[in-house]
Amino acid sequence: MCGIVGYVGAQDAAPILIEGLNRLEYRGYDSAGIAVIQRGQLKVRKVSGRVADLQADLPARFKGAPGIGHTRWATHGEPTVDNAHPHVDSAGRIAVVHNGIIENAEELRAKLQADGVEFTSQTDTETVAHLVAAAFRTGGAEDLEQAVRYALRQVVGAYGIAVVDTEHPDRIVVARNGSPVLLGIGEKEMFVASDVAALVGHTRQVVYLDDGELATITAGGYRTFTLDARSTAKTPSEVDWDVVGAEVGDHAHFLVKEIAEQPRSIERALRGRLDERFNTAHLGGLNLTVREAREFRRVKILGCGSACYAGDLGAQLIEDLARMPATSESASEFRYRNPVVEPDTLYVAVSQSGETVDTLAAVQELQRKGGRVIGIVNVVGSTIARQVDGGIYIHAGPEMSVAATKSFTSTVVAFALLAVHLGRMRDLAPTEGRRILDGLVALPGQIEQILDDEKRTGTIEAVAREIAQRPSVLFIGRRRGWPVAKEGAQKFKEVSYVHAEAYASAELKHGPLALVSPELPTVACVPDDDLHEKNVSTLAEIRARKGPVVALAHRELSAELADRTIVIPQSEPELDPILMSVPLQLLAYHAAVALERDVDRPRNLAKSVTVE
Repeated sequence: MCGIVGYVGAQDAAPILIEGLNRLEYRGYDSAGIAVIQRGQLKVRKVSGRVADLQADLPARFKGAPGIGHTRWATHGEPTVDNAHPHVDSAGRIAVVHNGIIENAEELRAKLQADGVEFTSQTDTETVAHLVAAAFRTGGAEDLEQAVRYALRQVVGAYGIAVVDTEHPDRIVVARNGSPVLLGIGEKEMFVASDVAALVGHTRQVVYLDDGELATITAGGYRTFTLDARSTAKTPSEVDWDVVGAEVGDHAHFLVKEIAEQPRSIERALRGRLDERFNTAHLGGLNLTVREAREFRRVKILGCGSACYAGDLGAQLIEDLARMPATSESASEFRYRNPVVEPDTLYVAVSQSGETVDTLAAVQELQRKGGRVIGIVNVVGSTIARQVDGGIYIHAGPEMSVAATKSFTSTVVAFALLAVHLGRMRDLAPTEGRRILDGLVALPGQIEQILDDEKRTGTIEAVAREIAQRPSVLFIGRRRGWPVAKEGAQKFKEVSYVHAEAYASAELKHGPLALVSPELPTVACVPDDDLHEKNVSTLAEIRARKGPVVALAHRELSAELADRTIVIPQSEPELDPILMSVPLQLLAYHAAVALERDVDRPRNLAKSVTVE
């Protein structure tokens, strides 16, 4: 949510800033802007709209460095040019970009206005520009570092900021508190960003700032320090993302590209983690000894959105395979309900970006109360990855579309590995461990089969075009199919803007059946398992009320039960949900295309939710 990029070095900053902002578009935004220092003067350009609009609006001679850029997702004030970042002080000396929310902005604004400062926007961020300027004017600051520290000591809230000053044209000062900021190390040049995606193509060496840390970057290097000016020692990390992964290539959209990447992303999630000798999973990153792992009596999983639905499947996997009580809960609700934190519970935080603010807050609350927390995260070096006590990287690679696809399936694969790992320490027989591991190894080929079948038949696209014209869609499933239905409904509504709702199949008789009519299509998960006959009975109830049915099944269903059947390969029962989710991703994608939606950047949504 929002994006920051900055550059200092011998090159002109503007092209680098625009490129970085383009790579951050997937995070969601409604306005964009950049600022550069050109021969001692600050040059700012902002638009309400896309980065492409900003690029088209730049004058030919918009040159200079250092520079900072921003994509804004509106919080304080509407998405207008005045409210877009960067924000500048009254003298046109200081420019600031900011992610996060300044909670005492109104108080600071009133104080500054009383001192004669005139504001040009409704944003909380503009207060920071004026506070930095005031540090030079009345606070006795001698350099930009001092001025930024002076300003931030007055700020309450979450921020990731970058500041430039025409009087210090060789540097950018950045700071982090609750909103990610990282530094990119180049050859006689330096970068700053809120997300590693902005830096691919320029450097693989990055430094992640921690909360309460600041940094000054110049072309020659960087220095990190705290608000009270104490130096901190930071070791660079190497990122494994590449330019190709962050580009759409020959695909029409990132969403369909990332759906197609799932065979490879699952292979990466499995690589080096299958212990064939003992029929278990090797998960050294958990930082748990066998004794510690055996002392846990239950598992609690926390996530938001698709991460929460993956957690639902993870809880079932852990109960089925490890025979440990396991539950999944929305992290955004968990953090506010004063939960009982037990020493014999293993807590699992799930976040694709590793920056989800609700999940991060839940992790911090758990750790304050003595809980042991591991993470399942995609982005190496992200805040949650560094905060937790251990965990599993899913290695799905860059996921640029807002809608989660390969990160969802790779997260469920990670849960399957965790379940086998915990199960083999308890009562899971070697033959059962081998059965699940073999099923995991077969998944990439089975997903390839689903994708190839759709290319050949176009069945899912045809179904999507038909149900996209309806005002609402019902998704249902039972047991393992229930989280799949929730994830399917989530994908469908977020990219098509068509209302979609998910219910457990057995709950239809308890109210939702009143909605069933010829105008309401139902998408049903009907695996060929021990509940198949119960699922068939549910379909019969819907068909008796003339409700259209699209069935997701392992074999063709009769016309009396379903108007259309999307047939998928059969895996092990515990792993079937991974395969069943892929056609639902394609269903959502084709519906969005048919309705001419902004597939990769749905309205009102952001990839990484870093504010409440």
